Amino acid sequence: MLIKGRNSKLAPAIGLALCITALAQAGESPRHNAVVEAVSRVMPGVVNIITKTRVQRVRYYYDWWRDNWAPYAQELPPQESAGSGVVVDASGYVLTNVHVVKDAGEIWVKINDKNGEARIYQAEVIAGSLATDIALLKIIPEEPGETFAAVTFASDDDLLLGETVLALGNPFGLGGSASRGILSSKSRRTETEGSKLDIPDWLQTDASINPGNSGGPLINLDGEIIGINVAVLKEGQGIGFAIPIKRVNESLSRIFTPEFLEGNWFGAAIRPGSNPLTVESVEPDSPAARAGMVAGDQIATINNHSPLNFIEFAKRLLNLGRKRAVKLQVKRKGELIACTVKLIPEKAYFNSGLIRDKTGATLEELTPKVAKALGYNSTNGLVVSQVDDDSPADKAGLTTGVVVVAVDGQEVNDIVRAARLLHDKESGDRLMLDIVQVRRSGPFLRRATGRVLLEVP
Repeated sequence: MLIKGRNSKLAPAIGLALCITALAQAGESPRHNAVVEAVSRVMPGVVNIITKTRVQRVRYYYDWWRDNWAPYAQELPPQESAGSGVVVDASGYVLTNVHVVKDAGEIWVKINDKNGEARIYQAEVIAGSLATDIALLKIIPEEPGETFAAVTFASDDDLLLGETVLALGNPFGLGGSASRGILSSKSRRTETEGSKLDIPDWLQTDASINPGNSGGPLINLDGEIIGINVAVLKEGQGIGFAIPIKRVNESLSRIFTPEFLEGNWFGAAIRPGSNPLTVESVEPDSPAARAGMVAGDQIATINNHSPLNFIEFAKRLLNLGRKRAVKLQVKRKGELIACTVKLIPEKAYFNSGLIRDKTGATLEELTPKVAKALGYNSTNGLVVSQVDDDSPADKAGLTTGVVVVAVDGQEVNDIVRAARLLHDKESGDRLMLDIVQVRRSGPFLRRATGRVLLEVP
């Protein structure tokens, strides 16, 4: 229709009216826009997390009163707190922040079932990383085979500055809520609770994020997770932050593994968000390397099953039983290749023998008894129990009784971790050890710290 003359100013309004009429005739309401569709798609997978932490009394007079007037004493009720999470696997795996569930004695999740009715389930922590503030929970189902609505991940790099984003969660314990904003920045680094997390590129948004939103998803208009809400800038308005999905994937690839959860060495890192699942790296001399796996391999099957996503693959890898052997088919340059990976306990490889080969020193875990004998008031670190003559450790001046607290700046409290840090070191590589030494001077003990530099033989 062509509109001319003085009525031409009415063209935009008439055009909008015609558009609305057309939508109505087609049975589509303009209210059902991309925001509404994204929220309705994702909200069934958003959970409210309730934690209970027992309050510990530490004041002497209270303990005396409780002990002497026990019939009349009452313990304080457990302290409750609220947070958010999102289901990322139909079997009930939930992503949230570590600080939401840290120190919790009980964890409960509230979720809407397929009929829209709220149900409460108990949950347990599977794994978590303090460095990235990412935790993985598992809902304990009430019925065998019970499934839950899961949300999909966006691609690692699928972020558009200025695009509309939605923050979903449980602000102030109110229940499932949604707020809208834009992606304000893709590379912020800030602080939360006084300490910097190991995340150099937080997402910033002006979508409302409040206490209780932590652990909930930040999504795009396609209904995909682009980040996990984590913090707000208290001094500002409309400045909230989320852990980008890339960092979430990296954290999952480390914590949801046989190495982390069971102490069995697989040796191949799988990129969680990849489709098909792709091997990101393979550790030298690992079971995966010995089986012929290389970076870039695409996982086709695991024990004759095609994994739908990273979590399904990880679950099958974790449920191998005593045999610890897994049959894989990988796709490499268009060709299917079969291989069998035999997982081994980490302690069978990452042990004091490997450390000795790399340094010439034998390290042992620092027990309370040994620490007391050394005059060392902590069990953090590893004690040097033997130094080989003319070894790198001997040449660097390392002696028995010295406590090694860090390797190349990374804290070490157990043999496996120390050996892992040394595993990739080759002949000629330099190695820095942070040490603590306690020496007796008359009736006093003197504690000295220092660093020694070794060269791997």
